[in-house]
Amino acid sequence: MDSLLRIITLTCLLNAAMAVQAPCIQLNDGNTIPIVALGTGRGTAKESDSIDEVRQAVYWAIEAGYRHIDTAAVYQDEEQVGQGIAEAIANGLVTREELFVTTKLWNDKHARDKVVPALQESLKKLGLDYIDLYLIHFPIATKPDDSPDNIDYLETWQGMQDARQLGLARSIGVSNFNATQITRLVSNSYIRPVINQIEVNPTNTQEPLVAHCQSLGIAVMAYSPFGFVVSRGQTGAPPPRSDDPTLTALANKYRKSVGQILLRYLIDRGLIPIPKSTNKQRIAQNIDLFDFQLTFEEVAAINQFNKNHRVIDISDWKDYPNYPN
Repeated sequence: MDSLLRIITLTCLLNAAMAVQAPCIQLNDGNTIPIVALGTGRGTAKESDSIDEVRQAVYWAIEAGYRHIDTAAVYQDEEQVGQGIAEAIANGLVTREELFVTTKLWNDKHARDKVVPALQESLKKLGLDYIDLYLIHFPIATKPDDSPDNIDYLETWQGMQDARQLGLARSIGVSNFNATQITRLVSNSYIRPVINQIEVNPTNTQEPLVAHCQSLGIAVMAYSPFGFVVSRGQTGAPPPRSDDPTLTALANKYRKSVGQILLRYLIDRGLIPIPKSTNKQRIAQNIDLFDFQLTFEEVAAINQFNKNHRVIDISDWKDYPNYPN
């Protein structure tokens, strides 16, 4: 298995031109995934920011060497993501086959018969024939007005399996599932999820959940990878900040930014970080991660910041069925 993974990684790296490219790992269904993705959700965007920034960011990311782009139906930017991809392909930067595109099913499409149509709508917006990875965004089902709906995520997973069998999604997985939900899903399905995408950062390290997923052969994608190191406008948020002595010492040691240290920290835990930026320089910086490696002790030191404190607050759904507490 180790030799196979080395061959897969080498193949991905040989595809690189002058830009930095992330290595790939093999998922439990045999497909491969680049271990860094550009995030595109606009939850922190200013009201004055143009959504066209997403198209530009995707193009810059592909130009910088990214081969994995992450979006979702609820982000309402799939069209712009698709435009950035189409522009990069048209300009000869990449082929569709060299890209890995992830999108997600929203909570109000959890009925089995709604899953495939929802994916088809996402594909239409993206301008793609298939998606590389389709995720259930949350285990929570809602009605279109965001009130709770009593649909078991096992039914939703049947629809995800349908999408894979139809060739509309190469791989399928979940997001924001807790350990109990992951175990139940694995025990009651014939296609195992390849990914659980969850929030992971220094103040929310999620070590038990990450270990549980990895023990089942389920890879973990990490959103909000910078935690509260970047400004979130939240009063009373726990440390660290960008000037934390532990982080700045590591940045100085490896001649990297604090952001790059945090992304490498996740990679060295075996995770797939999803940094988000619309700044060309930072986009390139966020994939320039493969000329250094943190020690076991340095990873452990960053783990010590954990407070089980989430950046993304989903407590409005705490009384909904299947809330992933």
